[in-house]
Amino acid sequence: MEQTFAIIKPNAVKKNVAGKIISMWEEAGFEIVQIKKVTLTKAQAEGFYAEHQGKGFFGELVDFMTSGPVYLLVLAKEEAVTANRTLMGATNPANAAEGTIRKLYADSMGENAVHGSDSAASAAREIRYFFNIFETA
Repeated sequence: MEQTFAIIKPNAVKKNVAGKIISMWEEAGFEIVQIKKVTLTKAQAEGFYAEHQGKGFFGELVDFMTSGPVYLLVLAKEEAVTANRTLMGATNPANAAEGTIRKLYADSMGENAVHGSDSAASAAREIRYFFNIFETA
C-alpha cells in the first residue's frame, strides 16, 4: 500500500463539507491512516509551501491556509498518489471532471478545497512535515 498526504483546506472546513470529502476518499477505497484538525501558523504554512516562495500568489496562499482550521490526512491505497490526484480533480475547479472533490467543493483555483501530494517523494516529505513517527503507521 502506498501512502499519500492530503489537506482539507479552510474553505471546505468552513462550508462544513469535510465529512463529505472524507467519505469520498473512503468510498474510493482509501484507508485513513491518520487525521488531525489544526489551524496552521504562518510559519507552518510558509514552510510547507516554501517551493512557491517568491511567486506572486505565495502571500495570498499563506493567508488563505492560515485563515481557519484544516484537516491533515495520511491516506493509503494501492497507487494512492495517482488515485488521489484523479479523485481531487484539476487544480482549477472549472477544469475538474464531474464528480471530483474540486468540482463539487472548490470555490476557485486558489480556494480549491483540497491539497494532495503530486508524487511519492512529495507525499513522504509532506507526511514527515506534519506527522511524527509516533503518529503514523
